[in-house]
Amino acid sequence: MIEEIRIKNYLSFRDEVVLNFEATKDKTFEESQVVHVTPKVRLLRFALIYGANASGKSNLLSALEFLRSFWFAKKEDMDEETGAIPFLLDTETPAEPSEFNIKFYIGDKRYWYMLQLNERQVIKEALYIYNSVQPSSLFLRKMEGTQSVVKLNGSLVKASTTILEQLNLKCLPNMSFFAARNQVNCALGHIDQVRDWMRNNMMQIIDPNVKMFAYAGKQMEKDAELKKYLLDFIHKADYNITDVYSERESVPIPDFIRTSILEDDTLPAKLKERMLAENHIERLNTDFQHTVRNKRGVERYRLPNELQSAGTRRTFGLEAAIYEAIQSDGILPIDELESSLHPELVEFIIEHFLRKPGRSQLIVTTHYDPLLNTVDDLFRKDSVWFTEKGDDGHTKLYSLTDFKGLSKVSSFQKSYRNGVFGALPNIHH
Repeated sequence: MIEEIRIKNYLSFRDEVVLNFEATKDKTFEESQVVHVTPKVRLLRFALIYGANASGKSNLLSALEFLRSFWFAKKEDMDEETGAIPFLLDTETPAEPSEFNIKFYIGDKRYWYMLQLNERQVIKEALYIYNSVQPSSLFLRKMEGTQSVVKLNGSLVKASTTILEQLNLKCLPNMSFFAARNQVNCALGHIDQVRDWMRNNMMQIIDPNVKMFAYAGKQMEKDAELKKYLLDFIHKADYNITDVYSERESVPIPDFIRTSILEDDTLPAKLKERMLAENHIERLNTDFQHTVRNKRGVERYRLPNELQSAGTRRTFGLEAAIYEAIQSDGILPIDELESSLHPELVEFIIEHFLRKPGRSQLIVTTHYDPLLNTVDDLFRKDSVWFTEKGDDGHTKLYSLTDFKGLSKVSSFQKSYRNGVFGALPNIHH
């Protein structure tokens, strides 16, 4: 589980911002929304982020997506860029490194990962473990001249001189230590536990443009329990869908695909020949059974996914991803949850997730401010965050619990709309 995320000089975050999942002393929804990872540490399973358009909400999720991708991106040469984008609305920050810090728990063990990099190279990367109050280094890599040098803590990570030499050889200045580690056949104890957590628990961001329906169909092929989960959710959400079918179909390769293969000069000749020799491709079709009640009684009809509404398709995709997060104790970022969804369905998706036990975490951005009326009824005050962009273009991130007198607020939505919490569009009439 993530304890906190710190971001500095990345996209619209000029100054350091902190998204913290530590629960306050409030005991609301203690059993369902707070996880006791240790006797003294209580972490939240949900974060809801509000803000005007272009205020930096999506950038927060993009920072997580950047890390998820960068950790395992293998670079072919040292001329490739890292992909880090500093704050560009300033004369000084483009020359300064972007910084990321994540503190998290695997089981009851606390870790701290830090990364400093610019557009060309990693300046410093480190992983620490908390065996006591003070962190102990597991690895440290930094630039020494033009060379990226990795050092392991020999008392905590057992590795031969040969392994260390291979790690240093593979770890190009513009890539993560973890991408290099994946190219070396070895066992690195706690480092490998963290690598597996990064790979399996940090999930891809879902934004309104991500086509999730095909993902749901493929996942149902592999996991029969997912189909039961989705049908149960759809039934509770009052759809008339009573079954779903995923079947593979062999179809001829379209002419335009054949033409694109022939005209692609980057493909080797033998690969082209093999691809063109295939006369058919497999396509996954997902159909829905709708049960209706009419003058003849109860009838069932099977309709293809193309005839389902955008909301139905998005619901299936979102819930498939949420199911995966619940099963793997994953961290799932969702940008603009309300896209294509009815407001009551948005609330139900959140409620349905929070009722499931486990250590999964959901990080959601939204413009749907009526959700604020469900504070203390659906989720906790310390789950609510705001982003606000200043006149100088940089994003501030702050919590609802930063404000005093919350117990006297009769409507959090009205207070938000009246500007009490900021994070509103500055519209000039």
